[in-house]
Amino acid sequence: MASVKDELFTISVVSRMFGIHPQTLRLYEREGLIRPRRSQGNTRLYSREDVDRISKILNLTRDLGVNLAGIEVIFSIQQKMDEMRKFVWEMLEYIDQEVRNHFEQRFQTHNYSLMKAPPNKIVKIEVGK
Repeated sequence: MASVKDELFTISVVSRMFGIHPQTLRLYEREGLIRPRRSQGNTRLYSREDVDRISKILNLTRDLGVNLAGIEVIFSIQQKMDEMRKFVWEMLEYIDQEVRNHFEQRFQTHNYSLMKAPPNKIVKIEVGK
């Protein structure tokens, strides 16, 4: 069973959703702002992600007055930020694992030395007040 996420829409359906001319969607495609799939008959098929992206484009153009070149820059920056965010999370996971490994090794070494130390080597430590 196909989910809502897998839903595909034709150009006429999407243009009606937003109250725009199909040529506007073709322009967005020519400008590289959207990349709809194509059917075997070469019909444009828009995914839910495409529809969300079109909504963002229209918000930027209608509400904020951004031109298409500006939208391209904004989308490019967003993509780079997403890539950087992913890289940072991967690095944090790596660092976290390295810290865990380090402390695990230290803990094992510490336990090993405590187990091998003779009982008469216990040292009293006073904590300052």
